[in-house]
Order: sequence, then structure tokens, then C-alpha cells
Amino acid sequence: MKGGGTDMQGILYEEPSAWLFLLVTVVLGGWTAWMTGRAIAGTWRPFWQVLVWSLPLGLAVRFIHFALFGGTLLSLRFYLVDLAVVAAIACLSYRFRRARQMTTQYSWLYERAGPFGWREKAQA
Repeated sequence: MKGGGTDMQGILYEEPSAWLFLLVTVVLGGWTAWMTGRAIAGTWRPFWQVLVWSLPLGLAVRFIHFALFGGTLLSLRFYLVDLAVVAAIACLSYRFRRARQMTTQYSWLYERAGPFGWREKAQA
């Protein structure tokens, strides 16, 4: 394949290297998405706000692709890919933080049920 591209180039990302996609969308965008989901859960806001705040995060990631690497700024397809990645990470972060909150704040009622869940404690 010419230029060392992969089959996913043009579908998920437009840069000549998957490393740029991973750096900008997954690492930089993912870190900000993780912190966003964590902050929303930490202030006891509802889950739907994670989805709302993921929209401008997806735009910010798209802008970084455009400004630093010459990507297309107004591309619905690539915006939706970036949005899907940051929204998924933000949702995971929200759920991870909320599970920790519920089991810490209400330790007499709930116990952890994996990294993203909690359950009522069994009555003794």
C-alpha cells in the first residue's frame, strides 16, 4: 500500500499515520474526555451532561487535527469518529467515578460490583 497507510485510513482518520489519530483523538482527546466525565460525576450531575459536554470536546479534537496536522475542519464523518471516541471515554470515566462515589459515600448501603458498578450490600 502506498505511503504505509492501513485499511482504516480514510474511514476512521485522514492523517497519513494512525499514530497521529491515536495521539490526538485517543490520547489527548481521551484524557480530556476522562477528566470531563470524572468532573461531571464528581459534582453529582446527571449522566446526560456527559453526552452534551462531549459535543464540544469532539469539536476541539477536530480543530487540533485541522490546526496541527492539516486535517479537514468541517468533516462530519471525522467529527463523528472523534465524537464517538471522546464520548465513549467520557461515559466510562463517569461510570467509574460514580461507582466509586456510591460505594464511598454510601458505604453502609452499597459495595463495588466491578470497576463500573455497585450493588446493595447483603443483609447480615
